[in-house]
Amino acid sequence: MEYNPVNWFEIYVQDMVRAKRFYETVFGTTLVKLDTPDIEMWSFPMEVDRFGAGGSLVRMEGFSSGGNSTIVYFICADCAVEAARVATAGGRMFREKMSIGEYGFIALAFDTEGNMIGLHSMK
Repeated sequence: MEYNPVNWFEIYVQDMVRAKRFYETVFGTTLVKLDTPDIEMWSFPMEVDRFGAGGSLVRMEGFSSGGNSTIVYFICADCAVEAARVATAGGRMFREKMSIGEYGFIALAFDTEGNMIGLHSMK
């Protein structure tokens, strides 16, 4: 395999305004609207020549948010910083920052749509 195994992710939402506000607040960023027919998509900032996967929030008729078993992990300098913004942004923490040994630290949160997301950092 020439590439990392994940190159794109989608987080399905029911209320795009609410979900967009949550992710922009937690990560201190601005999502960009993608021109996609019949599906509303807002992409996280990305550069094709950088490490990691790009992805977007998606609202599509007939596809519900939450209740799945896939977790997207967002890279952070210190995941405690983003975790501290979750409640203010309308989400809730599932597990605060915890060590995963030599692999760094993670925190787990639910967004405003019921999706569990992961936050990962090395410190």
